[in-house]
Amino acid sequence: MTPSRDLSVVVCHGCYHTPAPYEPFLDALRAKHIPAYCPRLPTSNLAELNVGDVNNPDFDREPPEGGYPQGEQDVAAVRRVLDILINTRGSKVIVVGHSYGGWVATEVSQPDLQAKTREAKGLKGGIIGILYAGAFVIPVGESVHSFFQPKDGTFVTPPYMTFHKHGGDGLGTIVEAEKYLFNDLDPAEAQKWAKGLTASPVMKTKITNDAYSALPCAYLVLEGDLTMPKEYQEGMIALQSQKTGEFTLYRSPAGHSPHLSWTNGMVETIQDFAKKIGARPA
Repeated sequence: MTPSRDLSVVVCHGCYHTPAPYEPFLDALRAKHIPAYCPRLPTSNLAELNVGDVNNPDFDREPPEGGYPQGEQDVAAVRRVLDILINTRGSKVIVVGHSYGGWVATEVSQPDLQAKTREAKGLKGGIIGILYAGAFVIPVGESVHSFFQPKDGTFVTPPYMTFHKHGGDGLGTIVEAEKYLFNDLDPAEAQKWAKGLTASPVMKTKITNDAYSALPCAYLVLEGDLTMPKEYQEGMIALQSQKTGEFTLYRSPAGHSPHLSWTNGMVETIQDFAKKIGARPA
């Protein structure tokens, strides 16, 4: 496929991350003449989490005045990039959500940014689809917290996480990142990326936007994922598909970080998805 010159990709990164580990993927897209961006999400930005020195963070400190950033702030950060691409440049955009970034990708893909809505108004560009890569597919009306936690009100900490002094009201960080997030990377590279991880609060903002019904959606199942096993990914897809229609399904042997371990495959997946939806009315 020859990429469309007006196609751009915006990546919504996972919790506990900076955009840094996504740069190899962004660069690989750019090498195919596809502009690509990964805005930094406030919920994983140590500078906004009241941890003191970001180079030597103290995860036991009190939450910042007014509370930690939540999903609304993440959506606003991605929206700023989308506004430039769509409203200023008239670009068509595929939004990619990785891990928690699936929540952000769904919520940020509002009707006014969708290509079909814009075309009806005589406007160019807009979001043409969402690709979820080992990402959360959260039903409308649910938050990440309400979807994954037991309904009886108990609080379960996943094996790859720890919470600090304030428990679920404070910050969580990743444990054994080399095992859970970077299991299919060279050990030295896995250690490098593990050192760059940050922290995040519990995500309690609910999905209000039904992008699943409005846009073509695809899912890249990560079959080597030790953080969210493929069966869980498939379960989320099945649950949502029953409500809003089938996802275009792709599969990868990668672990939780295909942007690092399966970079070219990610690019090819984007290209194939773009080709599939390119014939649909924008």
